[in-house]
Amino acid sequence: MVVSGRRPEPLRRVEREAGALAYPADIGDPDAAGGLVEAALAAYGRLDGLVLNAGIGRGGSVGDLSLEDWDEVMRTNVTGPLLLLRAAIPHLLESKGSIVAVASVSALLNGTGNAPYATSKAALLQLCRSVAVDYGRRGLRANIVCPSWVRSEMADRRMARFAEEAGLQGGVEAAYDEVTVPLPMGRPGEPREIAETVSWLLSPASSYVNGAVLAVDGGATALDLGTLAFGFHVEPRRAGRSDDTR
Repeated sequence: MVVSGRRPEPLRRVEREAGALAYPADIGDPDAAGGLVEAALAAYGRLDGLVLNAGIGRGGSVGDLSLEDWDEVMRTNVTGPLLLLRAAIPHLLESKGSIVAVASVSALLNGTGNAPYATSKAALLQLCRSVAVDYGRRGLRANIVCPSWVRSEMADRRMARFAEEAGLQGGVEAAYDEVTVPLPMGRPGEPREIAETVSWLLSPASSYVNGAVLAVDGGATALDLGTLAFGFHVEPRRAGRSDDTR
């Protein structure tokens, strides 16, 4: 297994803990994307699977978002995966391998001030479905998982900002509790739950699954928002409490 990203230290930690090969790189650079594939081939002799998990988030509505933020999000979330796919596909065709892209429920649904991120994840979804359609007859599968809130470094940062903005006692944990109240499962996902889904899609156990979009979201996309009022009493949030919306 080869793991890659722009920050060397987390990669080295995975290398130590999981026995993976760390390859620090920015896959938005065509040379880096090709180098990552070559490093995997040099280490293991073949390429059987590819997980597209690099991503960043920037906010903004269409009328006020920063073009710099837009370009950065698209470069990381869409162009980087495209470059890596182009470098990897010839080798994945040889092995009849599998591709899994980690998108987001934001590829399917949207929220306020989320235009760059949601657009990039919808583009990633269709990019991988294009691979599924174009290469399926040659034995290459490509599928997409769409998580909702999952405990991660990126989500933790967003929860910390939310807790501060809302005046929630309890910090990050209180924020996770607050934002997952409407979810049918009522909690955020754990990284393991996403990883196990990705592992299944990479494995022969999912051999007839191609071009699928699998929401791993605690039921978020199954919920009709128009029915929330029948199951919840919603009150204005008051600073200092973490249980105002139930």
